[in-house]
Amino acid sequence: MVEIKIAYEGQLRCRAVHGPSGTTLSTDAPTDNMGKGELFSPTDLVATALGTCILTIMGITAQRHAIDLSGATASVTKEMASGPPRRIGRLTVEVSVPAPLSDEHKHLLENAARACPVAKSLHPGVEMVLKFQW
Repeated sequence: MVEIKIAYEGQLRCRAVHGPSGTTLSTDAPTDNMGKGELFSPTDLVATALGTCILTIMGITAQRHAIDLSGATASVTKEMASGPPRRIGRLTVEVSVPAPLSDEHKHLLENAARACPVAKSLHPGVEMVLKFQW
């Protein structure tokens, strides 16, 4: 179990503290929803969680199979749905792995990415597009 404590700081900003590490992060509402857009928004953090989860799960698989994942990156594009209720409509994740890999290793890593716990936790109404550059 992990506890995260969150305080509202005013002006649509929150500060979160990660219980186990004490690490903090702050959020701001986006400009299209009355905020200043100067920090990650809560929905930006969902997109960030998805991208980092995918790379982490791929990293675990890579370690288990002695695959070189050096230099791997992910880029996540978040699109909000057009109508109410306000929600994430689509998350597009582009994963790039510069190291040369066999087809078998590519298949292992793609399956790992699709098994990411964050992806499995998203509402089915959120379209998720996953692309790979090998």
